[in-house]
Amino acid sequence: MNVAVDLAPVVALVGNPNCGKTALYNALTGSRQKVANYPGVTVEKKMGRLSTPAGRPAEVVDLPGTYSLRARSPDEEITRDVVLGKLATERAPDLIVCVADASNLRLALRLALELKQVGRPVLMSLNMMDIAKKRGVEIDMGVLARELGLPVVSSVAVRRGGTDALLAALDKQLDALPAAGAASWRAPDATGLRNAQREADRVLRAAVRNPGHLDPTTARVDKLLLHPAAGLVILLAILFVMFQAVFAWAKPLMNLISDGFTWLGALVGSAPLPEIVRSFLKDGVIAGVGSVIVFLPQIVILFFFILVLEDLGYMARAAFLMDRIMGGAGLHGRAFIPLLSSFACAIPGIMATRVIDDRRDRLTTILVAPLMTCSARIPVYTLIISAFIPDREVWGFVGLQGLVMFGLYAAGITAALAVSFVAKRLFWRTSAGEPFMLEMPDYKIPQLKSLVFGVAQRASAFLRRAGTTILSMMILIWALASFPQAPEGATDPAIDYSFAAKIGHAIGPITQPLGFNWQINVALIPGMAAREVAVGALGTLYAVDGGEEATEKIGQILKGQWPLATALALLAWYVFAPQCASTLAVIRRETGGWGWMAVTFVYMLGLAYIAALLTNQIARAAGAG
Repeated sequence: MNVAVDLAPVVALVGNPNCGKTALYNALTGSRQKVANYPGVTVEKKMGRLSTPAGRPAEVVDLPGTYSLRARSPDEEITRDVVLGKLATERAPDLIVCVADASNLRLALRLALELKQVGRPVLMSLNMMDIAKKRGVEIDMGVLARELGLPVVSSVAVRRGGTDALLAALDKQLDALPAAGAASWRAPDATGLRNAQREADRVLRAAVRNPGHLDPTTARVDKLLLHPAAGLVILLAILFVMFQAVFAWAKPLMNLISDGFTWLGALVGSAPLPEIVRSFLKDGVIAGVGSVIVFLPQIVILFFFILVLEDLGYMARAAFLMDRIMGGAGLHGRAFIPLLSSFACAIPGIMATRVIDDRRDRLTTILVAPLMTCSARIPVYTLIISAFIPDREVWGFVGLQGLVMFGLYAAGITAALAVSFVAKRLFWRTSAGEPFMLEMPDYKIPQLKSLVFGVAQRASAFLRRAGTTILSMMILIWALASFPQAPEGATDPAIDYSFAAKIGHAIGPITQPLGFNWQINVALIPGMAAREVAVGALGTLYAVDGGEEATEKIGQILKGQWPLATALALLAWYVFAPQCASTLAVIRRETGGWGWMAVTFVYMLGLAYIAALLTNQIARAAGAG
């Protein structure tokens, strides 16, 4: 075998977008996988391990989807460079598996012909064969293998035993890996691409006897879901149900987690420890981190809905429906999926803008992606809504708290469209939009295993964040709120003598028109590192100030100390609040400089201030002060 001693061979999965490549990767590697970024770029790297039926180990790399090795985006550049062995930090693949959608082979065959030219062994896997058969597609795999000059196997990644043929083929290929040959691939020009496509079409005609037909169920469902009026109503209804569920479904689990942290705080509070240590553990760690982790059920529910919609194949339909609306605001139709991803976190949303070829359209989408209501805002929204908005129904069936949450999400979407409209006319007045072309995948039943794995990954990422960034911020806030301690004989609360109080009061003249008190001022600062830290910071500040009662009932404490106008102003602030430091760093990396990152920070800070100012003044004028 032509591999380094003690190193498992590297198998790279390469394929077009929406060919089921990631599902195949999950089926092959199971839980033996890790996710990171390629050094120097924010392109996700997925690596896992598998063992063949004969016990041969292999490292599997899931590369970003591409239609050609002629890269037009950062994702596609990574795929090209890994396949060609150009990355000094990555081992070149010993075997390439070209994953193809068996029901739509045309573009996959052109990619396979390119992969043959890179000088490495290639195996073709016809994935989603179940869908191809359902459509009536008839593929002569022997003819296809002969015409391509490659071994060809079938696979159904989402079914038990669906990867058996592929694993057997991998065993055979890995048993006798030839040495890598010289690469003959050169980036094709337009003429080269046309010639390659003609050759792919010839292979297609020779190997596919019946091209099949559109799935009748997909056609019937699309007739309704893609209707210009009914489709939009259904999309809005889906989003509305999702935000209602974030409150209604999560409440029992949130109560359970809250009770657990309350019990833990009481246990530490009664422990025979020095007062300063007890305060650190109970008020700094437990009150701070616990007040953020309690929102994990809501974040899990949000991710669950997004993953189900992705697996169903509905996301592409939603992008198609939103194209006309987004186009009027200066956004490309392909921006919908990155913006929807930003509801979970702006970082993958910004990274997903690589599907937009035009740089101006891509930059516009990056500018507005942070306005989408990411999951980090959920703890802030939920804390304030639960404390200040009555838990009752309106119109007899709609929860008022969920309705307010929906309104905050709608405000973020509206702001994104407005900012895009202005940006296109301010920065790129002559930019002409390209026509929106999108391939509609078949509807598929989501696989429970895949959903559980996807939700678990995201929940784990949130908990890691809570155990690192949030914990460190909570320790800092506790220290600022606890030191210096009150002088002997002081009559004011001890926290009034702390560094936190001094910082909060120093910022006061700037935020006083917004109705913010010094505790809010202090919470906003670490909130720049991660938005949800603001909730933990408030929990720590009021715990240090009010003791155990405040730790257990932070919502009630806020309601007793803040006027409604202040709470509404803080909600308005967080609709537009400047992004967390991690997102700003990704914007800098994705745009290639500090300029657009600075523009994003400044315009969002300005919008947040104006929105909070107007909300506070209007609410006070209406008697909510």
